[in-house]
Amino acid sequence: MATNITITKKPSSNSSFSLRCPSLNALRLRRIFDVFDKNADGLLTVDEFSQALSLLGLDADRSELETMVESYIQPGNAGLRFEDFEALHRSLNDVFFGIDDNNLEAAEQDNEQARASQEESDLKEAFKVFDEDGDGYISARELQTVLRKLGFPEGIELERVEKMISSVDRNSDGRVDFLEFKDMMRSVVVLPY
Repeated sequence: MATNITITKKPSSNSSFSLRCPSLNALRLRRIFDVFDKNADGLLTVDEFSQALSLLGLDADRSELETMVESYIQPGNAGLRFEDFEALHRSLNDVFFGIDDNNLEAAEQDNEQARASQEESDLKEAFKVFDEDGDGYISARELQTVLRKLGFPEGIELERVEKMISSVDRNSDGRVDFLEFKDMMRSVVVLPY
């Protein structure tokens, strides 16, 4: 299925998120789907997908997005089921990055160093989403801003966000540097639903 869509970073956004995460596993992809599915009906509509991209600082041409998403929606459904979202993700990997699942698996099996490098790159990209001012640290205010943008209730109270920061802040400077962020992300366990 051919997929043509133009996604650009909003000029007003300080984050540096990009769709460069071919190593996302099914559990992480499921979590992303669930976050994007605002009404929790198990279907991701064009509106929900568009809103999620916008919250992440990405602009997509509405008509191109509609055409792309609707080509993956199964007849009789009002939106993408998780399985459809997975197929769309695979297609985007192939279109944007020349990656298909078979080539990716072979590359990962053959070259552990390349995988570690990709993971490091993905973590740096994720870190930049939270480090909105680009100073190399995630402050409680920056974390709160991103959590609010994504609609997480944890972002409402600064005190709660500060506790989240202190739980991973090894040097007690009140903020999270990249090494602390990397350790935290590697220790996160995503439980299946």
